[in-house]
Amino acid sequence: MTQPTIPDDAVVAVFTHHHNAEAAVRKLASDGFDMAHFSIVGKGYHTEEKVVGFYNAGDRIKLWGKNGAFWGGLWSLFFGGVFLTIPVIGHIMVLGHLAAMVIAAIEGAVLVGGLSAIGAALYGIGIPKDSVLLYEEAIKSDGFLVVAHGPATEMARAKAIFEANNPTHVDLHSGLTAPAPSAHSHPTEAAS
Repeated sequence: MTQPTIPDDAVVAVFTHHHNAEAAVRKLASDGFDMAHFSIVGKGYHTEEKVVGFYNAGDRIKLWGKNGAFWGGLWSLFFGGVFLTIPVIGHIMVLGHLAAMVIAAIEGAVLVGGLSAIGAALYGIGIPKDSVLLYEEAIKSDGFLVVAHGPATEMARAKAIFEANNPTHVDLHSGLTAPAPSAHSHPTEAAS
């Protein structure tokens, strides 16, 4: 007999300054949260920078650019990451569980009603589309998202930590389930 799946909650915090986002992430890690359920998303570099790039050095990443030390310092706290260019949004860095979902959206050419790959990943964990659009806009405006998903009690604790680190805003999304495929959400074949 299969146990019923308990829907997760998700908390999304939007930060204007990278040092506030970093403080929240470090507090989560030091308080014993399972970092496999967290992600951070933000711009990887700005157009006025001359050199941009990254390389892997063991469990660390070295990133050149304005926020290179910030991203490199957080890399080891998360399980995976990606630096890529998304049309309209620009160059972004995604660390944590959303990185694999972004890659899957790109590789599978998943289209979700005009959302970017990062938007499709957020929508894929059950975050409502109207909220996803606001989060995409925050990233375009050089904001940082810290995203958590998991049991309600853990997400309530995470929300309190986010709120203590000066976010622009924090949203709790309760009882999430991944959306069912619809006419607005369908995989397509990538061109060979």
